[in-house]
Formats: sequence, C-alpha cells, structure tokens
Amino acid sequence: MTPVRIAIHGAAGRMGKRLVALAAEDPEIQVVAALESSNHPRLGEDAGTVAGAGPLGVPLASQLQGESEVIIDFSLPEAFDSLLETALQQRIPLVVATTGLSGQQRERLEAAAAQIPVLSAPNMSLAVNLAMKLAQAVAQVCRGRDVDVEIIERHHRFKEDAPSGTALRFGQIIASVMGQGQHRHGRQGRPGPRPRDEIAYHAIRAGDNPGEHTIVFASLGEVLELTVRATNRDCYAQGALAAAKFLAAQSPGLYDMTHVLGL
Repeated sequence: MTPVRIAIHGAAGRMGKRLVALAAEDPEIQVVAALESSNHPRLGEDAGTVAGAGPLGVPLASQLQGESEVIIDFSLPEAFDSLLETALQQRIPLVVATTGLSGQQRERLEAAAAQIPVLSAPNMSLAVNLAMKLAQAVAQVCRGRDVDVEIIERHHRFKEDAPSGTALRFGQIIASVMGQGQHRHGRQGRPGPRPRDEIAYHAIRAGDNPGEHTIVFASLGEVLELTVRATNRDCYAQGALAAAKFLAAQSPGLYDMTHVLGL
C-alpha cells in the first residue's frame, strides 16, 4: 500500500510533535512537510528530531514544501487563514483539529468544502466521539423531561480557549435534541434559579491534563454522568492520522469523525 503523504501544520507544537512521532511509526503515512510560523526558533531543523523520533529528512519550514496529499492542522486560529488559502490554491484536502476558530473562519472553512475535501472536528479521539453518540442517545430519552444538563471540562494550564471546542460540541449535540436555547459559561453572583432551557459550561485549567469532559444529566432525585478522559495526547494524534488516511480518498465535501469511525 502506498503511504499517504501528509503535511503537518503546527509540527513543533505539543500535538504536532506527537503527530510527527506517531506518523513516523505508521507504514501507511509519510510525512513530507512540517510547517511552523516564520519566526519559530527551530525552523530548518529536522521535524523528526524536534519531535524526538529521530531524523525524517523533513525540515521545519514556514512554507509548504513537498507534494502533500493531505494537510493536518493542529495550530492556532491566527495561523488558520493563510493555511486555508494554501490548501485551496493547491487543492489539498485539509484535516482541521485546531479549536477556537471564529464564526467567520468557520464559514470560510465550510465554503472551502465545495472545492476540496475538508474534515473538521473539535476532537479527534475515538472515545470522545463515541461519548458524543452516547450523549445524543441520552438526550433523546431526556427530551421533554425535567432534566438539567451541565458540562464540565478540564484541560492543561496552557490551553488558550475556554470552554473547549469539544465541550461546546457536546452542548450543540444535546441542545439539538432537547431544545435548550441558553448556553451559559460559568456562574457568579446571584444568577437566580436555574432556567429550564439552559446548558452551562464550566472550564477548569490546571496542571498537564490532556483533556477530560463530564456531561451531567440531572433530575430531582437522580443523576447520570458521562465522563471521557484522555491519559495522554496520542489518542488525538492517532485520530487525526486516521482522518488523514480517510480524507485522502474523498471527493470535495465537509466531513467529520463520524465518517471516519463509521458512526
């Protein structure tokens, strides 16, 4: 089987380095480009060496080099616009795992799917996407009943956006079934009794937690909680690599992890 040639955008970041290291071990993947910002101090160094995986013969660069079949983006929102432009110009399928994109950026990404295959997901983990299906099933049973929904998420101290994109996606899935119209981010002061049509999000930032989400379904007298947690970042990287393999064979369109996992 011919390996899928991928470019990794954000290759020297925490997730980017794990992507590089795991891709180097995968016979179905070949890293042909490793992208970073133009002022990154390690530009020109071998991406494999930076990732602790040994030399790959692929230098960290600020411009796309090599013939890539798919780009995986694990970077920051401020770097997204130029990457999307590059993907469109070169007609390269794009896997987007960067969270915190603005509404306008989301609109541009969705529009790009008319020209190239685009896979966008706030979380690439198998367990998280299974938990989303479970949350949807619980919401269907709870629809029309006296059930409150709260979402608690925990991440490392370095995460810049809050609530996480994954927490917001859980909320969107549940609200689409149960009909909550209010999405509250934390509470303080005297907000009064809890509105019936509300989903509240609570973001914890501490230590090196790679990601944990708890969805609380509570009625008077009983509580059901769905919790999914990562013990390291490899689950996200493995999911992104699986997404790249999937997307390389697709026609233009907008995809997500449910397509990759057959959910």
